[in-house]
Amino acid sequence: MPWPICDAMKLKRDFVELALREGANVRELCRRFKITAPTAYKWLGRYREHGAEGLEERPRSPARSPGKTAAEMEARIVEARHRHPAWGGRKIRHWLLNGGTAAVPSASTITAILRRHHLLEVPAGPSGKGWERFERAASNELWQMDFKGWIRTRDGGPCHPLTVLDDHSRFNILLEACRGENAGEVRPLLERAFSIHGLPAAILCDNGKPWGDSAGAFTKFEAWLLRLGVKVYHGRPRHPQTQGKEERFHRTFKAEVLSRTTGWRDLSHCAGSFRAWRETYNHERPHEALGGAVPASRYRISQRPLPARLPEAGEWYGAGDLVRKVGAKGAFSLHGVVWMIGEAFSGEEVALRDAGEGRLEVFYCWKKLGVIDFADHREKGGGGCGVLTERTVGRPPEAPAGTGQNV
Repeated sequence: MPWPICDAMKLKRDFVELALREGANVRELCRRFKITAPTAYKWLGRYREHGAEGLEERPRSPARSPGKTAAEMEARIVEARHRHPAWGGRKIRHWLLNGGTAAVPSASTITAILRRHHLLEVPAGPSGKGWERFERAASNELWQMDFKGWIRTRDGGPCHPLTVLDDHSRFNILLEACRGENAGEVRPLLERAFSIHGLPAAILCDNGKPWGDSAGAFTKFEAWLLRLGVKVYHGRPRHPQTQGKEERFHRTFKAEVLSRTTGWRDLSHCAGSFRAWRETYNHERPHEALGGAVPASRYRISQRPLPARLPEAGEWYGAGDLVRKVGAKGAFSLHGVVWMIGEAFSGEEVALRDAGEGRLEVFYCWKKLGVIDFADHREKGGGGCGVLTERTVGRPPEAPAGTGQNV
């Protein structure tokens, strides 16, 4: 039985290294490696003359049927499909070209080879409107973040895959196996990503915990990102297409990883498999939206490094600001009125800035939370409890321009 293409080079190198050792029995090695003596001495000769490069397969001209794809190329295509069962003809062609393979057949020829080997189902016809592509102009302008559902491991525990994707390059920033969907798990992972990749300008996520709240209020997790100077956007409820790239990444992740095993032993098994596939996705897997390039070829680290310490909110405020500390229940008092802004800011300082006409703008760090309007408060008979106007507390979920259905 022939060796798989992906193992051939490894076996050749193993054979040559053993055969060149002092006292090696080449005939016995031929028997164990199941090769003939002429093949063995051919490999040894090429290695002595050209080193490891001499062991690479050399292109051959077919003796007959010049229009037929070489058997070696066909075997490599089949092997690529076995390694990546979700890849089609175009993706495999880009992968071969990116790896420096010469005389790669067309995508349609590769597709025909896959069908001939019963490795490709005929897809259902498209329905509805196709995807409309959007992307940010540069890396780290926007990251998309979400959990990919959850799976149960054989030890009885859940695994919640956390994913973070760069909008411009489709580079996967994070793919982590988490025990739960909470800030205690997510924050240290995101801090590690910030320490390596730097800070993004903004993060787009849904309205679930830990970064969102069903009532539209800010969360502690979101307040932490605001202190770092990272904008947070939220997609509209029941509109997952707002995070189209994340949704598309999740479909790929499910097809190429989650559906390839019948059981996950434990969280460490998940984490190891996720890390290995992440390397393939970022550095090997051609991306159709990138013209066949790999995400790593387009990604650049952020020029905003993670600060050595988390800035205090007060460091964002100026000498002319009126500063108030938010109480345990998420409110502060001003002129005999209690103004509620949310428990996410409990224990933090907010700045009040004169906006004219008896109005004060309320800021947390750089983020405007709303406006104190005493005239409006009196007209509504608010009494001792006030509500901010033009508020982003209790805000409708927001999404940056140019998201929508993007892949």
